[in-house]
Amino acid sequence: MGFPRLRSIVLDTPDARGLAEFYRRLLGMTYRPGDEPPAPGEDDEKGRDWLVLVGDGGVRLAFQQEPDLKPTTWPDQAVPQQMHLDTSVPSVEELNRQHERALSLGATLRFDRSDDPEEPLRVYADPAGHMFCVFVAS
Repeated sequence: MGFPRLRSIVLDTPDARGLAEFYRRLLGMTYRPGDEPPAPGEDDEKGRDWLVLVGDGGVRLAFQQEPDLKPTTWPDQAVPQQMHLDTSVPSVEELNRQHERALSLGATLRFDRSDDPEEPLRVYADPAGHMFCVFVAS
């Protein structure tokens, strides 16, 4: 018996192009052919609906336009995080470098455990309010 294959991780967002650009720059991913941004001044039809980024090993992040998305308020439980993305770096120095990058790209720090000797990490919200972690993997 076979199993379904995980195709994409899909993030709802009120700004599909904006969130795709955030993750493209944060994770070094590329657009699926045909999903690239249009030339300046041209209509961005795909950016108002559905976009896909592709990363190493075929990992895919998709972005679906959802104008009524309610961002998570985690760690406050009024609106739970529901899901999050885990990313890792090899050292605390790289964790600190990526912290500055994430903030400069528009992320918001929600939780800082970077001084934990067992598993240093930081938790952020992306510009649409989805949670993602950057932790040091040994």
